[in-house]
Amino acid sequence: MDKIIEYMLAEDEGFGDITSQAVVEKGKIVKAYIISKDEGILAGNDIIRQLFEENGVKVTFWMADGTKISNNDLLMSVVGDARTILLLERTALNLLMRMSGVASAANHFANLVKDLDVRIAGTRKTAPAIGKFDKYALKIGGADTHRFSLDDMVLIKDNHIATCESPLDALKKAKENTSFSKKIEIEVETLKDAVECVKNGADIVMLDNMSPSEVNEVVDELNKLNIRQNSLIEVSGGINEDNILDYADLDIDIISIGALTHATRSLDFSLKLQS
Repeated sequence: MDKIIEYMLAEDEGFGDITSQAVVEKGKIVKAYIISKDEGILAGNDIIRQLFEENGVKVTFWMADGTKISNNDLLMSVVGDARTILLLERTALNLLMRMSGVASAANHFANLVKDLDVRIAGTRKTAPAIGKFDKYALKIGGADTHRFSLDDMVLIKDNHIATCESPLDALKKAKENTSFSKKIEIEVETLKDAVECVKNGADIVMLDNMSPSEVNEVVDELNKLNIRQNSLIEVSGGINEDNILDYADLDIDIISIGALTHATRSLDFSLKLQS
């Protein structure tokens, strides 16, 4: 994450902030404020603290991560060299706005199912290069991060299965070639494959793009066979705020939603120097 921030700053600065160099007195100390122009959940304070303080700018936070924020809320104030603050401004705001947008979406969906025994999770459909920032924001918003990277656990998807004879064949290969320390999840699209994979020891079975009635059919069959407890059941694909309760009311464990990171909007914040 440090390297990503370093690259963001270098990309934004180019060969130097020629505007500040031309207009702002060198060494001038100023105070600035970051204000919310939106509503949602704040996320990213620790990232912003490091960004500013490593560059000699003092930060005071007025709102904590995970706090509900409204239009015109004072989020934080900073004191330091004016040229430095202006150099950091866009990178700081971009990260803070993006992370707060993701946290807000995660919080919204988590609240929709707060009274049910099901967990909302993100996916790896994150913004390029800033996936870890997105994952951190998911956690602040109350969602599970799911995998951070490909080495977190085995997740056998359709393209892996396409190289094998069947989902069960792929599962058996994974169990033979994976350390006991890693969980194994497999994505299935049919009742038959779901039952076979639960019977054969998948830690998690993902029911991909199934309708609520299809998911219910799978769960009923697993219960009839007395094997429902053998695997966690995850559902994913096409789940939104209009249909999420149709899934959450079923006997499932996890609902993963890629839109929490690939389709969410950033919140709108602004940094203002005190004149």
